[in-house]
Amino acid sequence: MLNENLKAIRKSKGLSQEELAIRLNVVRQTVSKWENGLSVPDSDLLLSISEVLETPVSMLLGETVAASEADDLKIISEKLEGINLLFARRKAAKRRLLHWLFIICCAVIAAVFAILVRLSSPYLGWDYSDPETAVFGAAFHVFEYLFVRLAPVALVGTFAGALLTRQRGG
Repeated sequence: MLNENLKAIRKSKGLSQEELAIRLNVVRQTVSKWENGLSVPDSDLLLSISEVLETPVSMLLGETVAASEADDLKIISEKLEGINLLFARRKAAKRRLLHWLFIICCAVIAAVFAILVRLSSPYLGWDYSDPETAVFGAAFHVFEYLFVRLAPVALVGTFAGALLTRQRGG
């Protein structure tokens, strides 16, 4: 509540964050942090804010200060703009993450494929009289069989995903 009240009272007094900061001997970013609820002023600064804004401390800490209707529309517009910006940033971050995941998947598929080609089915020469070797050899064969058949489809899909999620210029 302090952050909302501080912002509303400051604006109603016609002060910018910079002007309030100068009167309180703090930097503008400090006032911004207070108004965004990222930090709170200590008790001495709270008294100074109260004096500068000619408002009781209880008003700063109390219920939400009612602004005029014109200010309400502007405040709502600013909040919506901030929310839209936040959503746009999150969407861009998710898109970048997805893009790099697709690229990493392409690289992993290509690397595993290269390893399998290099190994050239080593299990074919194993002695299958030992049950553990037989199970491991069969499992390795199943993995290789499925990977070789599914990897091309997965590679095309991840490559297409990487292309579709790349950032466009601008």
